[in-house]
Amino acid sequence: MDPNTPPHPRAAAPQDPLVVYFSSISGNTAKFVAKLGFPTVRIPLRTGEDTPIMDRPFVLCVPTYGRPRSGETIPPQVMKFLREPRNRELMLGVMGAGNTNFGEDFGIAADKIAAKCQVPVLYKFELMGTSEDVTRVHEGLTAFWTRNCPPLPA
Repeated sequence: MDPNTPPHPRAAAPQDPLVVYFSSISGNTAKFVAKLGFPTVRIPLRTGEDTPIMDRPFVLCVPTYGRPRSGETIPPQVMKFLREPRNRELMLGVMGAGNTNFGEDFGIAADKIAAKCQVPVLYKFELMGTSEDVTRVHEGLTAFWTRNCPPLPA
């Protein structure tokens, strides 16, 4: 399988997992999320842009940003997004991207968000993830979504 092809490509449906993500200029997180094949909403790159207000459950995918040792790990754009009460209410979990060079601080932004918002950390991956990461997240998020977001009645 081509690692850039979603494992199960199909048309997005309302019962599909929704992934809200922030990706810096490097685009690593955006590349990973695109490989999943789920509907997505991107948090704007610039803090001056309007932040999305969510209207259905989602999982947040966020890179660790800045300098983990200084405590500046969550991108300001994500902080702005999470200051919206509706966004915090609808978040079911968080996935973290990072660099294993950070050691014990690998994916720490996801850990901090999960603790603050009382949601689980669902997965952590390095940089733009591997094809194994994509498969594991796709399968795991599908199962998580099925347990936590039953299909809407027809």
